[in-house]
Amino acid sequence: MASFGWKRKIGEKVSKATSQQFEAEAADDKDVGDDDDANWVHAAKRRKEILLEDCVRKSKELKDEGANLAENRRYREALVKWDEALQLTPEDATLYEMKSQVLMSLHEMFPAVHAAEMAVQRNPRSWDAWQTLGRAQLGLGEIALAIRSFQVSLHIFPMNPEVWKEDLSWARKLQEQQKATKTESVQGLAKGKELAQEPIPDYDFESDEIVAVCAAIAEKEKALSAAKTMVIVSASGTVETVTDQDNCPATPDETLFIRAR
Repeated sequence: MASFGWKRKIGEKVSKATSQQFEAEAADDKDVGDDDDANWVHAAKRRKEILLEDCVRKSKELKDEGANLAENRRYREALVKWDEALQLTPEDATLYEMKSQVLMSLHEMFPAVHAAEMAVQRNPRSWDAWQTLGRAQLGLGEIALAIRSFQVSLHIFPMNPEVWKEDLSWARKLQEQQKATKTESVQGLAKGKELAQEPIPDYDFESDEIVAVCAAIAEKEKALSAAKTMVIVSASGTVETVTDQDNCPATPDETLFIRAR
C-alpha cells in the first residue's frame, strides 16, 4: 500500500500560510509521537524495576527460610529453598556459599566444591566464599588447592582468626603428613628394590672345608653300606636284630617268621 506524504509538485505555487500551517501540524504530530515513545520506554523500565524488586524480595524470603531449615538440620529442604531463590537471583554469591556448606554437611563433596566455585566466581572479594571453597577442597583431599583458597581468604580479610588458627593450620599439618607418608613409601620401595637385586653369594665348592665335609659324608655312607642290619621276628614272637657282614652272611633257620630290613 502506497504511503501518503506531502509532496510539492514542480511549478506549483503553494501559499506561505498554507505551508506554515502544514509544518506546524506536522511538528505537533511529531511531538505527540515522541511523547508516546518516551512514555512507553519509561513504563517498560518501571515494570522491569518492579519485577526485579519482587524477585529480590522473594529470593530473600526463600534464603531466610532455607537458613532456618539448615539450622534445624533439615538440609534437603534448605537446598530446595535456595535453588528456588537462585532461579530468581542467579548472581547471588551468598546463596551458593550457603549451599556449599549444607552439601558438605551431607558429605556431598563434589557438589559442594562446585557450589563454592560458583560463589567465588560471582563474588571474588568474598573471604567467606574462599574459606568455604578451601574446606570443600580439603574434603576431596586437594590439600594444596585448599591451602591456596585459605590464603586468598586471608588476603581479603587478614584479621580472621578462624582461618589462621583452624583452617590453614590444619591444612598445613595434613600436607606435612602427606609428604612424610610419601617419603616413607618411596624409601620402602627403594629398600625392596635393593633386596630384590642382592646377588647370590659365590660359594667356593673347591675349598678345603667343602672337600673335607664331602669326604666325611662319603666315608659314613661307605660304612653303612658295608654293614646291613636286619630285624628277625620268630614264630614265638621273639624280636632279634642281626647285622650281616658282606664276608660272613647270616642265614636264618626254619623258625623265621618275618624278615624286615
